[in-house]
Amino acid sequence: MDDEQTREMVGQFQTYQQQLQSVLIQKETMQLQLMEISKALEELDSTKNEKAYKITGQIMVSKPVEELKKDLGETKEAIEVRINSLGKTEEKITAKLKEMEAELRKLVK
Repeated sequence: MDDEQTREMVGQFQTYQQQLQSVLIQKETMQLQLMEISKALEELDSTKNEKAYKITGQIMVSKPVEELKKDLGETKEAIEVRINSLGKTEEKITAKLKEMEAELRKLVK
């Protein structure tokens, strides 16, 4: 490989590193949202009230607890799917980075 190809490969490697960083940030954000939703569901499960409040935009709206639980449950499922997808993407990018790193190490020797 010549210097031009090596530089191009290093550039691709850096791009993959940035993609991995982005995926990790998204995954962490989703995990935080999942924790918040789980906590909200716990609170709704422990309440004896039939209604609770949901913040929508800049207002609070009274809704039946069961409806809120259903909505939060659906959101939780969607987030879990997204986290799994991000995990698979993370694995693919990590594998590609390891492969490229090995190639780059050979070139440097």
